[in-house]
Amino acid sequence: MPHSFDLLVVGDANPDVVLGPLDAPLAFGQREQLVPDGALTLGGSAAIMACGAARLGLRVAFAGRVGDDDAGRYIRAALDSHGVDTGALHTDPRLPTPLTVVLTQGEDRAIVTAPGTLPATTAADVPAGLLSSVRHVHAASYFLLPALAASLPELLATARAHGATTSLDTNDDPSGRWDPPGLDAVLAHTDYLLPNAAEARRLAGLDGADLVESAAALAGRGPTVVVKNGAEGALCHDGDTLVTTPGTPARPVDTVGAGDSFDAGFVAALLAGLALPEALELAAVCGALSTRAHGGTTAQPTWDEAFAQVTRNGKNPA
Repeated sequence: MPHSFDLLVVGDANPDVVLGPLDAPLAFGQREQLVPDGALTLGGSAAIMACGAARLGLRVAFAGRVGDDDAGRYIRAALDSHGVDTGALHTDPRLPTPLTVVLTQGEDRAIVTAPGTLPATTAADVPAGLLSSVRHVHAASYFLLPALAASLPELLATARAHGATTSLDTNDDPSGRWDPPGLDAVLAHTDYLLPNAAEARRLAGLDGADLVESAAALAGRGPTVVVKNGAEGALCHDGDTLVTTPGTPARPVDTVGAGDSFDAGFVAALLAGLALPEALELAAVCGALSTRAHGGTTAQPTWDEAFAQVTRNGKNPA
C-alpha cells in the first residue's frame, strides 16, 4: 500500500503562554511581576514535533483531541498553517482544550498545565487507516495521556506490522513515579526512545548515574535510546554501540520545544536514509536552531537550513 504520510504524530496539542525570563522567584500573595517577553504560541510536545517535521519537508498527520472552544480552534488553525494534516484531530464536545503556562528563568523553565482533553484521548482517536499507511509513528507526552498510553503497545505494534518504524518521547512525569506498569510493553514496540538527560536517568531508575549507563540500561529494554543533553549535545545507544555528537553553538532566545524539534530532525533524518551518527548530528542542529526565536515552532529550520549548519560544522551527511 502506498504511504499517505511520512509521519503520524500522536499526542498532545495545546496553546502555550510563554512568559519570562523571571529575574526573581515566582511570588504569590497577589504580587504582580513583570517579565521582558510573553507569547501565545502552539504548544504540546507532539504538536511542536509535528510542525518541526513538516517544516523539514515530511508529509505529517496529527492524531489527538482538543475541545470545542477557541483554544481548540486556535490549535487546529496553527497546525494547518504549518502544513500538518488535522483530519485525525478530534473535537471533544465536553472537555476543554488543554492549556499550558511556561515560565522561563535562565535556561530553565516551569510548566503548568490544565490537562483538559488529554486524559480522554484514546486509541479511538487514531484511525486504523493511518497506522497502515505511514512510514513512521511518533508518540509524545506518555505520562499526560494515560488512556492512550495503555493502548500504545497495540498501536505501535500495528504500525510496525505494516512496515512503519516507531518512536516515543515520554516527556516529564508529573507524578514523579517514572515507572508505570505498561511502559515495558510500549518499549517492546518502540524503535527509538527520545528522552532528555534527566528523563533518561529517571526512566532507567538511575538518578545520579552516568548518562551512558542510563541509556544502555534503557536500550536493554528494547529501543535504541537517543538522549538529548542540551548544550552538551546528544548521544545514542543501541545496547551495543554508543554514538555521540557535540552541542551546536547557539545563543538561545527561547528553549521551549527544542527537544521536540530535535525529535523532528532525528526522525526526518532517519526517513531520509541517514545513518545514526549523521541523524543524531542533524537532530542536534534542529534543536539548537529552534531556539533562535520565542515559541516552540517560530524558528524551526527547513531541511536546507539544518543541512547547511551541519556542513558548516565540518561534516556533510549526504
